[in-house]
Amino acid sequence: MSSMSLKRRGSQLADPLYQLNVLNKQNLSGVPEFEETLCTHGHEGLWAASVQTLQINMGKMCNQVCRHCHVDAGPDRREIMTRETLSECLAVIDKHPLSTVDLTGGAPEMNPHFEWFVGEVRQRSVRVIDRCNLTILLANGFTHLPKFLSDHGVEIVASLPCYQEDNCDFQRGDGVFERSIRALQLLNEHGYGQEGTELTLSLVYNPTGTSLPPDQKKLEADYKEQLKSRFGISFNQLFTITNMPISRFLEDLLNTGRYEDYLERLHHAFNPSAVDQLMCRTTLSVDWRGYLYDCDFNQMLELPTIAGSTRHIRDFELDRLLNRRIVTGVHCYGCTAGSGSSCQGALLSAQSPVE
Repeated sequence: MSSMSLKRRGSQLADPLYQLNVLNKQNLSGVPEFEETLCTHGHEGLWAASVQTLQINMGKMCNQVCRHCHVDAGPDRREIMTRETLSECLAVIDKHPLSTVDLTGGAPEMNPHFEWFVGEVRQRSVRVIDRCNLTILLANGFTHLPKFLSDHGVEIVASLPCYQEDNCDFQRGDGVFERSIRALQLLNEHGYGQEGTELTLSLVYNPTGTSLPPDQKKLEADYKEQLKSRFGISFNQLFTITNMPISRFLEDLLNTGRYEDYLERLHHAFNPSAVDQLMCRTTLSVDWRGYLYDCDFNQMLELPTIAGSTRHIRDFELDRLLNRRIVTGVHCYGCTAGSGSSCQGALLSAQSPVE
């Protein structure tokens, strides 16, 4: 696995437009446009229902270079959200009744304004989620974060794609599993995932290949048994997330000749019951420059919110964002396959029989 991002390597896939051209190939047998599939199942497009969550990408800098990363994050990425843009996000939070601020990256903790921003949001009694890669908590300059996060009541959603070392390191890099276990033990020591505290610790599973995630509840039980018996680790819940065919996972699909097979698998597993539960219907995504997108995946493909709605956080107008039509593409099959997929895990309680 390369230790450099697609951008640093000069890959064509670092260009969102090139990715879109790959995704929009018309020679995919049996894979219609996503909008066509929606129409077939009685949906005239995909529409937002509300804006409850502001998911903020605080930058693409990360201390890891994961095989499946849809952000193409890494140590060589220097895109970082400024304090000015974060202040514009706070102005929106002050004006509108948002329930959740969801911080992502890269490693959001590597933004130099991370702690200031978390403190400001929590002072407003708004729920904060930190999407943490775990190993950042052991890095020089960041070892104080477990206490900071617990003191501020921040929910942690942490990536641990497998409870087996080989599978985890294959996807995320040599030594990542061992450091992740140490970080989880440290979080437990600060009260995360423990009974009697309100410090929520959720783990995230991604498949290592082209399969869809297994049943979330069954896999959660396996994770809890394995992590508790082997390492003494407790956590609250497991989220299973389907790998999206963009960025570095798209590169892997193309290099291994599995791209068309994977899209056909996602299309075949389309579950119309997942449509109404899609994350994009209640979440608005903000990139490191402050531009707005219907979801984090559209953000990485530079597919902004539809014309006529607000395009930048500084111009945020809730009335223009409510009930907007969501921009879709072939990658949207990833969120509607099987039990559905979102940043909060499976959308439905059981795996779809159409898989």
